[in-house]
Amino acid sequence: MDLPIDWLLKGDPWVAYRARLELLGEPEASPVVLQDRAAMLADPRLLAIVTELAGWPVERLNSHKSAGHPLHKLVFLADLGLKADDPGMPLIIERVMEHPADTGPFQVLMNISPHFCGTGEDVWAWAPCDAPLILYALIQFGLGADERVRKGVDYLVGLCFANGWRCTPSPELGKFRGPGKKEDPCPFANLIMLKTLVSLPEYADSPAARTGAETLLRCWAERLDQHPYMFYMGTDFCKLKAPLVWYDILNVTDTLSRFAWLRTDPRLLEMVEIMRSKADPDGRFTPESIWTAWKDWDFVQKKQPSPGLTLLAHRIFSRMTH
Repeated sequence: MDLPIDWLLKGDPWVAYRARLELLGEPEASPVVLQDRAAMLADPRLLAIVTELAGWPVERLNSHKSAGHPLHKLVFLADLGLKADDPGMPLIIERVMEHPADTGPFQVLMNISPHFCGTGEDVWAWAPCDAPLILYALIQFGLGADERVRKGVDYLVGLCFANGWRCTPSPELGKFRGPGKKEDPCPFANLIMLKTLVSLPEYADSPAARTGAETLLRCWAERLDQHPYMFYMGTDFCKLKAPLVWYDILNVTDTLSRFAWLRTDPRLLEMVEIMRSKADPDGRFTPESIWTAWKDWDFVQKKQPSPGLTLLAHRIFSRMTH
């Protein structure tokens, strides 16, 4: 498949910046890379996110699938490559780390309805479908060696069962638990735990990482019959959608392809080939589904190829060949 690199380099600054780093292998200190990074940091859309996150928690977390929630915007900044010393980031990081649980994971403001066995009141708590994302973002910002971050990661790693991570939220959420059998693994929790672990060299080939990866790949292999916690891997799962918010083929393959020891697994290769089949003759990709909360970005339309989505797809293909 052709790599439309010239087209990508003409895209939004963040696309050009990440393409130079991840597809062309250019050094971070290269003048043209620094130029693209500076343009990215000056993008009004990015500045709006930074300004919004300075008010963390901004809003309570009622649904982990809410694509516009500040939690997902925090992860988006991390994926773009922002660091702890970039403008506005010190305050955001300080606010995010203000609420650690005694056990280590950082908490978010939630309100779980009594209908779902919650208290119906605002409470600082964490769940395996949000705590790993905060830790992942902090690691990407450059805080992987911070003792508070390590404490949170170590605690969550300790919650890994023989079939991966289950829905085991913090005590503050009462009897709340996702819609599945207690002993089933939560696919989304496994996905975002893997994002976190692959970001730390000592965990990238750990028993916990291998267990979580096998859990996701087994879900794919058994997708016609097994749907733990109502996470399906059918038609909607296979639609290309950005940014990386939820449990879909782009997010799953992006995460699993980061593990070098997984790149020959036939189950992962099958997912990657499904993605390849969606390219146009020029190697570009058009979104098949969108998150309307991100309407100002090029990947939130289904009429023409998206440089942002194309970048995300090709960096997966690039990893799979190394």
